[in-house]
Order: sequence, then C-alpha cells, then structure tokens
Amino acid sequence: MKIVIAPDSFKESLSAPDVAAAIGRGWRQVFAQAEIVLRPMADGGEGTVDAVLAAVGGERRECTVRGPLGTPVLAHWGWLGNATAVIEMAAASGLHWVPREQRDATRTSSYGTGELIRQALDAGARRIILGLGGSATNDGGAGLLQALGIRFLDRNGAELPPGGAALAQLDQLDVSGLDARLLQAQVEVAADVDNPLCGPRGASHVFGPQKGASPAQVELLDAALAHYAQRVAATLGEDHSRLPGVGAAGGLGFACKAFLHATFRPGIELVAELSALAEAVQGADLLVTGEGRLDSQSLHGKTPVGVARIAKAAGVPVIALAGSLGEGYQQVYGAGIDAAFSLVPGPLSLEQALAQAAQELEARSADLARLWRVAQAVR
Repeated sequence: MKIVIAPDSFKESLSAPDVAAAIGRGWRQVFAQAEIVLRPMADGGEGTVDAVLAAVGGERRECTVRGPLGTPVLAHWGWLGNATAVIEMAAASGLHWVPREQRDATRTSSYGTGELIRQALDAGARRIILGLGGSATNDGGAGLLQALGIRFLDRNGAELPPGGAALAQLDQLDVSGLDARLLQAQVEVAADVDNPLCGPRGASHVFGPQKGASPAQVELLDAALAHYAQRVAATLGEDHSRLPGVGAAGGLGFACKAFLHATFRPGIELVAELSALAEAVQGADLLVTGEGRLDSQSLHGKTPVGVARIAKAAGVPVIALAGSLGEGYQQVYGAGIDAAFSLVPGPLSLEQALAQAAQELEARSADLARLWRVAQAVR
C-alpha cells in the first residue's frame, strides 16, 4: 500500500512538515509496512519555504533585513541548488512582525522582501519563486523596488519615505539603478487572489483594514496607489494596475509585474510542481491532505482542493483532515475531496485545540487507517 500525505500547515499551531509527520505516524500505527510518502504543501503564504525544502531538500538560509516598520528582522529563504530560490514575502514583510498596537498600513514597507531577492541574486539565482501572502504592507511594492535600486522622488527630487501613503507625493521614478541581474532572472509569483491594484476590489479596500488601516486611511491609500500607478504607466508606457493579482500583498504583485516582468500562478500549483507531487501520487492508493479550517473558501486557491485536483488526475482518492469544518465545507466534495473530517474529539477551547493538534492528527489518522482497512477487506 502507498499513502501520499500532502497537507498545508495548521495556522498558529503546526507547520506543514509537522502536520504531515503526525498524520504519517497515525497511519503507520495500522499499516506499519505501507509506503508513506510525505509531501508537505503550501499555497505561497507563510510556510512555503519550509514546505518545499521538506519535500525536495535544499538549504534554508537566513539573513537580517528591514522589517515592515524599518527595524531589523531575521528572515529566511530557500535555496534549491539548481539556481532556484524560494522566497515568501511574509518572512521579511509579514504582518506577524508588527505588534497589533503598532499596525499602520500607511507606513509599512516591503523593503525587506527586496533585500531577500538581492540575497538570492547574490547566490546566483536565475529562477525566483516569490510567495505573496500574510503581508503587513500596502506600499504597492515600492519598498521592494527601492531595495532593488529604483528611486522614488518627489517634486523636489527628494527620496520618498517608506510606506504607501507617501506615494501620493511621487513625481518621478528613476529606474536607472534597477539591479541588472533581474534581466537574466525568471520571477514567478505565487498568489491565490485576483484583485487589481486599486478600486473597491483593490489592495487597500480589501486587505488594508486587516493591516490596521482605518476607513479614512483606506481611501488615502487607494488614492496614493492610483497616483503611483499613473506615474509608473507614464514611466514604462504601460498600465498594469488593472491586471488580476497585482493587488496581492498590498500591491506587491503590481511591482513584480511592472518591473520584474513576473508571471503569476496559483501558489499551490507552484509548490506542487516544486515538490513533484504529481509524480508522488502515481501508483498511490490514497492521498491524505488537510489544513487548519476547511470551508467554502477552501475552493478558492487553497491547498486541499489544489492537491485533490492533482490526485484525481491520477485516479487517487482523497481524504482531508481539518482542525475545524466551517460553513459550506461540503462544497469540497464537488472539487475532488472524497471525505473530510474534523480533528476535535469533543468540546475544546481554541487554545486547547491548537496545543493538541499534533496529538489529535495522529489519533484521527489512526482511526481513518482502521476504517480504510475495513473498507479494503469488504471490497
């Protein structure tokens, strides 16, 4: 028997490699001789680097960069050795770096993510996978571009300060200093949203409030990004602001499309490709996936449904384990998942559920393995 285990992380509880390991332990309790293949997954957000490295090997590298508020943070990225770097912008510019009481989307910067790209270029990267998700920023990727050599100037020729609000004062972009190595690098953006840069579905309106923006600041930021987009179009001769996905990560997607000529793909597709998931499921009897919460939103670019699509193409049945099953979770049954189960054994506080996640994953996996054994016996 061959079982492929390909879950996402359980947010605030377990990394994807830890989730996969716990599920594997449960199945081995019942099928000790089975071939258990662990392929931890991610959708481009937090945990992407560790998931890819756990699946295919490589090197986890660390460096100190500017955090969203300009203070130093220790960020990480992945080096796969074939001139490919894997970067998650949250490692340098993520919301978790900003204490709740200090969240201010008008001044947070993506500069540190640009520093991670520079590190990758220094290492010889010719392919850069950049995961967008979990950002603290709403600066249209201006900070990233500044770290890569572009100057943002006001009408007096002075450099703009960090943050999205300052873009309202943008008069001129000096692109002459953009790192020339980017011309030889292929940048692929992993994102699971299709938002444009501006407007009611843009970066500021949809994502700004969760980063600390008040209603008045949302309007200010949206206007600043619109002005920024106009100045970029005047500089490059092309307007990228309405393209789907450029509003991801506070508009970081816009900077990647306009200046790095990035291609966009769903995060789970990129991670599955890097992890060789399609090859792993060949000849498998079952695939087990999961994430912290399974609900109707899981249909929109989330890991379990993306993994199920790959498994179904190979004729492999899929079971999902989740910390909780939310409203509309049954919709995943039409998207390739054959059965879904919650971990919670009874009434628990959120704190208890998070603390006991590994234990419950192992226990539920053993239960499922026993049920699977019965099902195989009565075929």
